[in-house]
Amino acid sequence: MHTTHRRQFLQYASLLAGAPWLATQQAWAADAYPTKPLSLVVPYPAGGASDTAARIFGESIGKSLKQQVVVENYGGGTGLIGANKVLSAQADAYTFFHGSINEVFLAPMLNPSARYSPKDFSLVAPISEAHIVLLARNGLQADSLDKVIALAKQSSAKPLTYATVGIDSIYHLMGEALATRVGAPLLHVPYKGGAPALQGVAGGEVDLAILPYQTSFDAMQTQGRLKVVTSFSKELPTPLAHIPLISQSQQLPDFAYTISGGYFVKQGCPAERVSLLRSAIGAALLNPEIRARLEAEGRTVAQPTSNQAAANQAFDQYLLRVGELIRTVGRKPVA
Repeated sequence: MHTTHRRQFLQYASLLAGAPWLATQQAWAADAYPTKPLSLVVPYPAGGASDTAARIFGESIGKSLKQQVVVENYGGGTGLIGANKVLSAQADAYTFFHGSINEVFLAPMLNPSARYSPKDFSLVAPISEAHIVLLARNGLQADSLDKVIALAKQSSAKPLTYATVGIDSIYHLMGEALATRVGAPLLHVPYKGGAPALQGVAGGEVDLAILPYQTSFDAMQTQGRLKVVTSFSKELPTPLAHIPLISQSQQLPDFAYTISGGYFVKQGCPAERVSLLRSAIGAALLNPEIRARLEAEGRTVAQPTSNQAAANQAFDQYLLRVGELIRTVGRKPVA
């Protein structure tokens, strides 16, 4: 890291910790963290939206902490495999999770095989809200949400199919809620992550896909491989202004969803280490270049989190929102 950038990061870390600069230096020296590479676990295969964002953050966090951050992809189980990888590691803050409400909240609340609780994780810091879009295979005769709904009602004998990253993901529950609201069946086709689900709709294996936005969607639309039908957002970052808002639908203008993401560690990690990791994440969030890259990838970027109490408050808000979504689709938590 350049001397100037390192100085800025250390000053920022001191500010977030709420302690004098000298005390921050002494605490860091005493703990000697990190002294080895960190593992950043992504619960989906390489190439998807989560993987892209994790690599953007990982590079910056590594520079701030002066250690390599190794991105590790564990796809499958709607994020369960990746989540369990984090929870099976030592509670030492050397393994952290590029997680979302899918893996940390929905999976253990709906899937009995998860065998963990949201409270087994601790939120280090929120990072962004990802914007969710509806994609359609290129041959589907519908270029708006209302036309998709009309086609779904006409095709009730052979339901339209939609791809997601997996069973009981927010995207799956959105599909269920959508079908219930419009009174037409939709057949869910789960994949092991965003990248294979995207290939499914681009290759014509499924009619639709509900996925977090990526810039590659626009290129694929230009190439005639798929159509970006609508976002499920009330507002979008400037780079996504060309995508229709859910409010433009006459039938479901209030069907608005985004997905919250953040960095999590296993509960019980040393507070001093978590604070340093939070500072490194905060430095990335304040970097204009990184914010621009994330916004281009379809994210509304969070502001840095100042302390663990603020992170805990955000965690509780996520839990509340997930509970409301589960009730909306008529499901009951397993525990």
